[in-house]
Amino acid sequence: MTDPSLPAEAIDAARPWLGRSHADLAELARELLLAGHLIDRSGMPHLIARFGRDGMAAVAIDEWMAASPIYTKRMQRLLGFEGDTVEVIFKGMQLDVGAPPEFMDFRYTVHDDLHGEFHLDHCGALMDVEPMGDDYVQAMCHDIEDPTFDATATATNPRAQVRPVHRPPRTPADRHPHCAWTVEIVPDAEPLPFPPQADVLSRSEAAALPLAAPDSDLAVDDGWRDYAAPLDPDLVMERFSSATLGTIADETCLQGHLLSRAYLLQVAERASGTEAAEMGGKQLTGIAGVTTKRLGAVLAATPDLDGIAAVLAVHPMFLPRAYVDLRLERCPGGGALTVSIGPCPALAEDDGLTWPAILAGGDDDGLTAAVQCLAPLARVERIDRQGDAVASWRVWMDPDGEPARQADEVTLTEFSTGVDFHFARRT
Repeated sequence: MTDPSLPAEAIDAARPWLGRSHADLAELARELLLAGHLIDRSGMPHLIARFGRDGMAAVAIDEWMAASPIYTKRMQRLLGFEGDTVEVIFKGMQLDVGAPPEFMDFRYTVHDDLHGEFHLDHCGALMDVEPMGDDYVQAMCHDIEDPTFDATATATNPRAQVRPVHRPPRTPADRHPHCAWTVEIVPDAEPLPFPPQADVLSRSEAAALPLAAPDSDLAVDDGWRDYAAPLDPDLVMERFSSATLGTIADETCLQGHLLSRAYLLQVAERASGTEAAEMGGKQLTGIAGVTTKRLGAVLAATPDLDGIAAVLAVHPMFLPRAYVDLRLERCPGGGALTVSIGPCPALAEDDGLTWPAILAGGDDDGLTAAVQCLAPLARVERIDRQGDAVASWRVWMDPDGEPARQADEVTLTEFSTGVDFHFARRT
């Protein structure tokens, strides 16, 4: 990025986007969309181990049908492009963790308000699953996509129908584009109901959170304030103003919390709340470590307390700040960093099935992975709560110690090609 990591004492955890250039904010918005997409790469292996391939697919269907209609409508409201047309559906998909730009290279064509089509020039999800065999490709590209594409479109128009032209398994094996779909709004079709999974999730603190508010000290004149303009098939984050990019980043991270919470609720329904929390800790550990590696590279973060503070300040497990009250403070003398979570909506869900609640409840592995995947010589220990915080940790460097071993959950998540993916399109 154009700015180096901010010194830990300069990090304003309450205002994570302040002091960053427009280019840096655009880069972070891209990264956070990809991080949200990779949540499933972290979570699905544990579902397969517990419920098998078919059980994994069933959870994934319910998970995405729960989360996507809620966050799709939120992003439409945030950026002022609500409506009931194919164009609105496509705009929403461009800002969806299910379709991060370039990694999931959707190419959109709008024919009119009722008709459109898209194809994927590159499908990172397919690249991840194809080596696992046709049964897994079938599960993802048929069993999961059919109901979840419709659920996402339903947020815009319940009479929208998303139908395949062709899709994997690929025949021939190098078929390109990877898949192609039509989208049609059929005025006299029976409207699809609002997914019952989404109805349950809509009663959560995450779904009820007010829309992200722009930081008053970020520029509003260096790009779009909304997405009222016609669909831009080559949309890049640089189109938006700095203030708007901050809100997009916040809403993107909330998409991830909604998705992970939907995942945990489905596990709890099939097993128990205790098992869901255990699986959620593993899911968080994997995605937290992988995301730290990508954010650390983007921020040019150094493997020390300053770098750790810089990464944690923008880490999606702690964003948006309206949902997760993260506090970062350098200890007197500068030899340690205190990380705390204060009272916040993420801790107020009545079942405790959120990443911050899992952390606060005693599972430190997600925070430890986020810290040590940047700085293997760092150490993390839970300490007495600081002030009115619900949970606190002390992070310090152990220069004479052995580098920490990477958590197995992180290694498991690294099977995804998204871990090493490089964005190419910028303004």
